Amino acid sequence: MTDPAEVVRRVDAALQVRRPRIVVIGDALLDRWWAGSAERMSREAPAPVVRIADRADVAGGAANTAVNLAALGADVAIVGAIGDDVGGAALTALLQDAGVDTSGLLRIAGLATTVKTRVAGGGQVLVRVDEGDQVDDGTRELVAAAALAATRTADAELVCDYGIGSAVGVVRDALAARAERPPVTVVDAHDLAPWSVLGPTAVTPNAGETERLLGHPVGPDRVQQAQLLRTELLAATGAAGVVVTLDRDGTVVHAPEGTSRTRAHPAPDAMANGAGDTFAAALGLALALGEPLADAAVVAQLAADVVVREPGTSVCTRAALLAAVEGPTRVLDAGRLEAALEADRRAGRRIVFTNGCFDVLHVGHTTSLKQAKQLGDVLVVAVNDDASVRRLKGPGRPINGAADRAGVLAELGCVDYVTVFGDDTAIPLLERIRPDVYAKGGDYTPEMLEETAAVEAYGGTVAILGYVSAHSTSGIIARTRALPEGTAAG
Repeated sequence: MTDPAEVVRRVDAALQVRRPRIVVIGDALLDRWWAGSAERMSREAPAPVVRIADRADVAGGAANTAVNLAALGADVAIVGAIGDDVGGAALTALLQDAGVDTSGLLRIAGLATTVKTRVAGGGQVLVRVDEGDQVDDGTRELVAAAALAATRTADAELVCDYGIGSAVGVVRDALAARAERPPVTVVDAHDLAPWSVLGPTAVTPNAGETERLLGHPVGPDRVQQAQLLRTELLAATGAAGVVVTLDRDGTVVHAPEGTSRTRAHPAPDAMANGAGDTFAAALGLALALGEPLADAAVVAQLAADVVVREPGTSVCTRAALLAAVEGPTRVLDAGRLEAALEADRRAGRRIVFTNGCFDVLHVGHTTSLKQAKQLGDVLVVAVNDDASVRRLKGPGRPINGAADRAGVLAELGCVDYVTVFGDDTAIPLLERIRPDVYAKGGDYTPEMLEETAAVEAYGGTVAILGYVSAHSTSGIIARTRALPEGTAAG
């Protein structure tokens, strides 16, 4: 039986070595969420009056798949067609902020971007308003050319065909006619039958799509019936593997090696928006990294379980996927830290960063760290590794190794994340994670810090904490070494 933790650790280890290039082809749309209170009914109609308090735009459809792939650690490009309008501009900005290559996402004049606006009151979606145009044949010619160019050097491709028209007709024909194609092709489509010409690595129909594909009901016992449909599904899809997604019932996986299943952690249907996009993204990533389909489905199920616990359209980050099997950890390498902070940024949290050796932790350190946490919502502490401490402090230091120093800091209630770095300055790490605030102790001024220019260059601010006198690691070490041999310190 597959151990989910072992599979996720393998995927995470592979991501530390390389980021697979994955191209998402298909129907990108904008999910718009308006939320507020609904405490009375309208006099004009039997409908609740919603006083809007929050508005949020998030990537939807193929764009949501792309954003999830980026959050999980892939190098992602998206190909499709959207309008050269306000919705298209908002969607492009969301994708670019997530690190997705949008050069193949065509902005077409006169085409209205598909926008799905959900109005929620008291935590319940009350109405959804859909807007947007179908993609026409002429635009699909352009999309086909972009798809061929983008997939030429890709490790995997994900096709997201949700009926808007970015990935059908000539696009599908062009993908099927290629002499060379990526090693992995995953298709997530409302109508899978036409995509059999691609001979996909895997397809991901839900129960309704399975019934549409086969032309008959799945039956009341969906899991048992889906398990019995192996031969029929493989023949109808032309795929090497089929993963039937059954929301709260998990999945049935028909892999080349046999049939298996995954089990879900159920959530209300209202919370499941976008979970299918997340599932397809995680499945494609795991396959691109060499995982067999049964194990890739385990990773995908875990990722989907993460997002159904969040309201609205959400993403699963690499850090959240690890936490799903190992529990949250505060000591992270730079890659995992970057992924964790991306989720914090999406939630609007202010990130504060400080760094130091923290060799022999004392009250001066803890006081400064508490002050730093008050400057924002999330405190990141970067600890010099042992080699850089020796370069900075001289022979005989550190007293405590980097793992011990990081572990002690992670136990402090004011510290959210700890990472270890080996450079003599924090500049490379700061430029990578781009915290809102860089905080240093009161024995510095901004002008004294090499990091100040780098922080201000990306738009961050430097904060000098209050000075805490009469506390020095060097002093503590000197006094300890001066004690007679055999005398207990402290």
